[in-house]
Amino acid sequence: MIYQTKYEAASRPLHLLSRKAAIATLFLLASGIGLAQQAAGDADKPYGIPERVKWTTSRIIGSPDPPPPYRLVRAFPQFIFDEPVFIAQDPTSERFLIGEYNGLIYSFDPADHSGTKDLYLDMGRNVSAFSFHPKYAENGQVFVFSAHDPKIKDRSESISRVSRFTLVAGSNPPRLDRNSEVIIIEWPAGGHNGGEAIIGPDGYLYITTGDGTGGSDRDSTGQGVNDLKAVMMRLDVEHPDPGRNYSIPKDNPFVDMPGARGEIWAYGFRNPWRFSFDPVSGQPWVGDVGQDLWEYIELVSRGSNHGWSVTEGSHPFHPNAERGPTPIVAPIAEHHHTECRSITGGYVYQGSKFPELRGAYLYGDYQYGKMWGFRYDHKAQKKTWEGELADTAVKISSFGAGRDGSFYALDYDRGEIYQLDRNPPRKQAQPFPRKLSETGLFTSVKNHEVTPGVIPYEINAEFWSDGAHKERFFAIPGALGINFSENGEWVFDDGAVTVKSFSLDMEEGNPASRRRIETRIVVKQDDHWVGYTYLWNDQQTDANLIEAGGLDKTYKVKDASAPGGVREQVWHYPSRKECMFCHSRAAGFVLGLNTPQMNRSHHYGGVSDNQLRTLNHIGMFKTPLEKAPAEYAAFPDPFDTRADLSERVKTYLNVNCAMCHVNDGGGNSKLKFGLKTPLEEANIINELPLHDSMGTSDSRVVAPGDPHRSTLYKRLTVRGTNQMPPTSTNRVDQRGAQLLFDWIKQLKSTPADAAE
Repeated sequence: MIYQTKYEAASRPLHLLSRKAAIATLFLLASGIGLAQQAAGDADKPYGIPERVKWTTSRIIGSPDPPPPYRLVRAFPQFIFDEPVFIAQDPTSERFLIGEYNGLIYSFDPADHSGTKDLYLDMGRNVSAFSFHPKYAENGQVFVFSAHDPKIKDRSESISRVSRFTLVAGSNPPRLDRNSEVIIIEWPAGGHNGGEAIIGPDGYLYITTGDGTGGSDRDSTGQGVNDLKAVMMRLDVEHPDPGRNYSIPKDNPFVDMPGARGEIWAYGFRNPWRFSFDPVSGQPWVGDVGQDLWEYIELVSRGSNHGWSVTEGSHPFHPNAERGPTPIVAPIAEHHHTECRSITGGYVYQGSKFPELRGAYLYGDYQYGKMWGFRYDHKAQKKTWEGELADTAVKISSFGAGRDGSFYALDYDRGEIYQLDRNPPRKQAQPFPRKLSETGLFTSVKNHEVTPGVIPYEINAEFWSDGAHKERFFAIPGALGINFSENGEWVFDDGAVTVKSFSLDMEEGNPASRRRIETRIVVKQDDHWVGYTYLWNDQQTDANLIEAGGLDKTYKVKDASAPGGVREQVWHYPSRKECMFCHSRAAGFVLGLNTPQMNRSHHYGGVSDNQLRTLNHIGMFKTPLEKAPAEYAAFPDPFDTRADLSERVKTYLNVNCAMCHVNDGGGNSKLKFGLKTPLEEANIINELPLHDSMGTSDSRVVAPGDPHRSTLYKRLTVRGTNQMPPTSTNRVDQRGAQLLFDWIKQLKSTPADAAE
């Protein structure tokens, strides 16, 4: 078993990968440390909670913020597809076409209420996108972008391809002739090749490609113009050269540059996922999927360099790497991973349904389901308006525009088609609670006494929160329950709430000086988890809702080790968006409520009992547990020296790092921290750092026996640019750092290591 990291499959785009948190893959069988009570004799023991009390007092309903102006609603609900990735309307009829990632393209008549889908093309390999020739009505030609051949298991041996197909003459419903394929161009696949191929306003075929790697531009191709990765090509497919199915336009920017590929029009892309042409300027708009922290929209021009991997958007990534032959241009729009995790490019809106949006570029995010728009003045070269348009539960794999201007979106997971609509006025029966005492969670906020039905819990391995002490609860309305999973995240219904109160010692190490400073609530509504933060007042009698942007507050803490005996500690109260940076879809949203964390005893007033046993007894799980708690895995306490050191380190990294270092999580490392994964296969021992070497010329991710050469350790011991975790902490976790130090110190170097 392994810890999952952010591995982006060789040609599958970043935001179409499976999404399971690392907690779904690591279960440490912890030698009795933190394990549940043994099954023998359990039947005679009292339960922590004798019977379930329904939680009926929730007032955490609606939102304190105004709703976005638009929403996505189902279009053509009779049609469901398998992992759809592209939608377009047939230029010659009312039919729509949907491309599935598996290589099938279907057409359908929206007026057909039976849901009949007609096969348009079986590509025989992956389909990422397709486009119609401008003269489709006359020549029936369609261009199909295929990122890889799924029959080739080793992606390093696979290739990406753009092909042209032709309609079967007279076919009704229309279909493409599979045998008419003309391969326009091919190039190595690898990862990040989820591109597109479209004939531009000038009549040339434009093709976008990614950097062909699993992360961090490991082939150093982003700034190069000597291969066809991380570029936009511009080809003449109407006047091909002898021996190939295209020619290179003579005004392409690198035609005369020695060693350069003349096909290239622009470069410096990471993973361009959807592009379209601006109806005014004719320039391509590109949605480029970022890596660590940023997603961005780029406006492409002749020879433009979009920065990857010297930059991620407008931010440094490999700032000391060699740069390409033209200056780096900044993106037009970019979003931090607190609000966007995998961007999906869109179109300039041309419809009449929303006249206020006409001429605005609309785009969205696959992970969070949000949509935004902006207007761009091409003469002034600046945005004149931008704003959030919709906040949805749709995993937006692609947008599409109907001929009538309707704006569509595809849901990759559900296989459904949506369209943009106005958000109706909010009907909120009661105001959102601005005070903790108004939430329905506490009978006494001052005494921190929860309402009946709100259940306290503890976890086996704590996330570092700048030395704060935490009290945890969760609540599920009425008779709703939890979809239990032994090997993955627990799934909750709408209305579920998790609660975490943070306290600081105002004198280091003195529990009597402890004061509550924050209570953080995460609630599930409309299939979304949303976080809200409450700031405790000085009197410790209540807490007030913090505004959407969050805030920082400085506390003075008596600390004998600090200069003058007082330490100023900045506590960061996260914004609404920041809450979901860690509580992300990739990490399963609810970080602590899972089997290996919850499989432990908790003191329920006068009774101590295993939490799984108690929750099962009161019917909190929709399906009763199949095994006794002792038969399920449990994390060890990372700081319990009775447990195996390696297990403790891996648990610590899982809890503190894996919400990002997981598929779609935003982290880029290829680390594998599985308990049974041999060190030589973990991609950490003597691996070169992907980013900053932290001031050491011979740094490694882990240098056996030498923590000071190990960036895994050094990143944990700094705060600022290179710190890990990158957010939500202003203090170094000294115990965690010592844990890593001790583990690295005892690792043995080999002669091969020394030779490196």
